[in-house]
Amino acid sequence: MSGTTPFHDRDGLIWLDGKMVPWREGNIHVLTHALHYGSAVFEGLRAYGGEIFKLSEHSQRLIESAKMLDFDVPYTAAEIDKICRDVVEANKLSDCYIRPLAWRGSEQIGVSAQATKIHLAVAAWQWGSYFPMEQRLKGIRLTMAKYRRPDPATAPSKSKAAGLYMICTVEKHRAENAGYADALMLDWRGRVAECTGANIFLIKDGVIHTPDPDCFLDGITRRTVIDLAKKRGYQVIERAIMPEELKDFSEVFVTGTAAEVTPVSEIGEHKYKPGQITENLLNDYMAAVQQPARKAAE
Repeated sequence: MSGTTPFHDRDGLIWLDGKMVPWREGNIHVLTHALHYGSAVFEGLRAYGGEIFKLSEHSQRLIESAKMLDFDVPYTAAEIDKICRDVVEANKLSDCYIRPLAWRGSEQIGVSAQATKIHLAVAAWQWGSYFPMEQRLKGIRLTMAKYRRPDPATAPSKSKAAGLYMICTVEKHRAENAGYADALMLDWRGRVAECTGANIFLIKDGVIHTPDPDCFLDGITRRTVIDLAKKRGYQVIERAIMPEELKDFSEVFVTGTAAEVTPVSEIGEHKYKPGQITENLLNDYMAAVQQPARKAAE
């Protein structure tokens, strides 16, 4: 399926509130509360060989994110797991991206939303590398974002809430318009935080450093890569990283379900060369995500 095909006009099936519906009928009303007030949470998952990586962790995080926005997803994590598998199967997909979304409906418009119905939808589609492969192999270029990740006292920063990505879209556009692949965001204190949709790792003297996720999403891919690094015997330090330290690192890469493990060649004026540690962890991650599919085939 072409990546340029509009998402509202595709063939296939979407699971919506208890049943599969034709793709073009997966619609909501214009007065849906989530559209006006950002009362929605979502997940992004990938399937490799038909097997969805870290599925249960994503389903549980969806439920926890909703609770942070003061609503309950009307399905258990196990039920969401099954829905995601059913959607992949119904669309006859193997290597694909899966998007569960939970949101407040159109029964009430206003800041108060107690009367709204909570909806759940799951869609899946073919989607290759988040960054163009030629960029990914040599390392992507990042610029510095102007917006910062918010103080957790001002927003539910541990949730995967739709509204928290508004400034990410702004910064992604700003970066792409300037010829970069993405932007590196600082947090509200001026510390290195994350990219617009991926966590970041920086390497110096064989040691891996990564920002402490105390005010942004602690990605499932991030935790997976930390585990893989430790299995190789690499030291991983989670700490506050200041932007003036960026000149001191030799290798940099970003992680996320969409980004997987992607090397970075540049952050603003600072240049990096993808090296052995990055290559090892990229290969280890791709082996890890494909392992469930291999086991299922045995």
